[in-house]
Amino acid sequence: MYMKHKRIPDETIRRLPLYLRGLVFLLQEGHLSVSSEKFGDYVGVNSSQIRKDFSYFGEFGVRGVGYDIRKLAIEIKGILKLNEIHKAALIGAGNLGSAIISYPGLQLYGFDITAVFDNNTHKIGKKIRDIEILDVAKLGILKKKNIQIGIITVPRNAAQETADALVKAGVTGILNFSPCYIIVPKNVKVITIDIAGYLARMPYYITAG
Repeated sequence: MYMKHKRIPDETIRRLPLYLRGLVFLLQEGHLSVSSEKFGDYVGVNSSQIRKDFSYFGEFGVRGVGYDIRKLAIEIKGILKLNEIHKAALIGAGNLGSAIISYPGLQLYGFDITAVFDNNTHKIGKKIRDIEILDVAKLGILKKKNIQIGIITVPRNAAQETADALVKAGVTGILNFSPCYIIVPKNVKVITIDIAGYLARMPYYITAG
């Protein structure tokens, strides 16, 4: 067990889900153990970086044998607190929101979107994958449902207001897909994903023909 007071680099935490996904796929392929070199090739990360990342949390591998894939997956789930189901609420039942709800990859990490909200009266009351779309004005019910994770897929001009409502409803983690910076209290973690912004970096790396 690693020491919680030890400062873990954010980049290491960002790579742990990648490692977990790779381990799950290796198990599905019938593998029981893997060396850091082969695992590095599998997930696209230098093997020395993998060993350094794991060193923050303890000694997981055996010299000459490698990593026990199942045990390592359990360890990483424990570090990321993914050894239980985490319920999430999604706000914004448009095209992007609907796609996220239908994305099967969430189940790999133990996330379950159990509540969906929107302000469009034509959508409220309808269902997406058996989840009824509720009026965004009812976000306060998240406290009763013990949902602490919110996913924002609303237009930019509604993002801050939505974040404020989520914080008021007791949410302490927000995944923000709106292309803007949102302000929240220090005890609330925000991760912003701007798909267009990531794509905008791509031409820089493409060699002209």
